[in-house]
Order: sequence, then C-alpha cells, then structure tokens
Amino acid sequence: MTGRFVARRATMLVVTALVASVAVYGALFIAPGDPATLLIGGGKPPSPRLLAEIHRQYHLDDPFLQGYWRWLSGMLHGDAGRSLTYQDSVTHLVTERIGNTAFLVAYAAVLIIVPGVALGTVAALRGGFGDTLITIVTTALMAVPTFVMSVVLIWWLSVRWDWLPAYGAGTGFTGRLEHLTLPALALATAWVAYVAQVTRSAVRAELASEHVETARARGVPERFVVRKHVLRNAAGPLFSVSGVAVAGLIAGCSIVEQAFGINGIGALLVQSAAKQDLAVVQALALITVVVFVVVNTAVDVVTAALDHRVSLEGAA
Repeated sequence: MTGRFVARRATMLVVTALVASVAVYGALFIAPGDPATLLIGGGKPPSPRLLAEIHRQYHLDDPFLQGYWRWLSGMLHGDAGRSLTYQDSVTHLVTERIGNTAFLVAYAAVLIIVPGVALGTVAALRGGFGDTLITIVTTALMAVPTFVMSVVLIWWLSVRWDWLPAYGAGTGFTGRLEHLTLPALALATAWVAYVAQVTRSAVRAELASEHVETARARGVPERFVVRKHVLRNAAGPLFSVSGVAVAGLIAGCSIVEQAFGINGIGALLVQSAAKQDLAVVQALALITVVVFVVVNTAVDVVTAALDHRVSLEGAA
C-alpha cells in the first residue's frame, strides 16, 4: 500500500509539473510586448530586417506547440535557452546564483523549525502567562509582511546598531552566514509564528487525548509521557507544517533578495520579468513550481509514514 501511495504521489507530481509548464509557457507566449526590442538600443525605430533576424535566431515566431516542445525538451536536457538581456545561457545564470538562494532557504528553514517548534511546545506545555505571551507575539509577527520586516531589520540591526551587513551574500561559509542572517530572519519571521501556532495546537490536542490520560493514570513519568506519547504523535503535523513553511520560502526569496541585494535566483526572476527576458522567466518559474511541488510531495509521503493515523489510501 505504501508503494502504491508513493507511486500515485509521483504520478501527481509529474502531471502537476506538466500542467505548470504549459501554463508558464502559455502565459508568457501570449504576453504583450516584443522581447526582441531588448537587443536593440537607441531611440530610433528598430529595423524590420533586424527584428526578423532576432525573431528567427531566438525562435520567437514559432507556433505555440512547436515552441513549447522545443523549450520543454531543452529544459529536460539541461538547456533552458539563452537570455536576451544577459547574453548568456539561462542554465549558467541559474547555476551561478542558486547557491546563494539555497543557503538562504536552508538558513531560514533552521530559523523557522527550531524556534517555531520550541515556542509552540513550551506554550502548550506550560500554559498560563507564557502561553498567552507567545500567542500574542506570534500572532502579531504573522501579520508583518516580509518586505516590512526586511526594512525594519536593515534599519535596526544594520544602520542603527551596525551589527550585521545589509547587502550582498558574502563569500565562504562564515561570510555567507554573516551576510545572510538578516535576510534569513526577514524571510523566517512570519513562518516561525505560523509553525509555533500549529505546534501549540498539535501538542495541546495530544495532551488532551485518551492515550496520554491513560499513561498518566498508570503513573508514567511526565517527561516520558511528553516525549513518547505527545511529541511522537504530534510529529506528523509538525513535519507537515514545517515542510509547507520551507516550500513557502521559495516564493518569498524574490522579495528578500531584492531588498538585501543578494545575487540569487529570486532577484534574477524579478529583474528578468521587468526586462521581459522570457527565457529566464520561463525557466525560473517552472523550476520554482517543480521544487515547490517536489517538497510538498516529499512532505506528504514522510507525514504519512510518521503518523499512523493518516490513511495512505485517503491521502493518495
């Protein structure tokens, strides 16, 4: 049954990726404007012959199905085309920037999962004033947009106190750790609050469950009750929400990378969209969707394995 569940999820992943590829290519195919004008400078009207040559070279006049198949088959073979703006292969543009984005997402994920799970667990177990305080703070943080948090952190920790750099990604592990601390905090803040809220609800639900009451009635020490009966059974929902949070970071990278001047794929997507660089936008949009779907599929599979209460047939 587990194999059938994984096979169904994998099939849904492939179908979703194909539908997304059609949507991404189709949306940009019908978008107004002529990308060929990016290669022509000056204030004079472009030569029709020059425009026709650019269209031929970059296959801009191909019919939809022909152009879509050329693009998709190229993507599957690692050739995402050539950027009109940067005059470089899209694959090279992505590979030289993806390291910064991957480090940022991983750093933010740690800042989300560890404090979020810890705060939610403490709030559920302790109750009282601590629970109220954590709930108020996390609720307030969930309402703060990422770009607002970016501005606040830059002003407070970089401009006012000069504790951390506010621009660039740094070099080496320690350099990246220092430069990406503020971006990771800005990216993680709202998600920390969300994970903490879900963790609090999951742990509280387990604390009120029948098997926990039975363990306590049998005289099992509280620390074993919490560790073996509460946290273990809450692991499924916690992993699920943590996976959703990590997948959500991918979408937020564009805002943070622009705000902090990080040379990552999120900033590249924003800059390329502003310049109508279709090859770059198409590739990055598809990569983003595929990574998001892959992460969510992996989360579903692991959650079903961790939580025996999840029906594999129903989840599939």
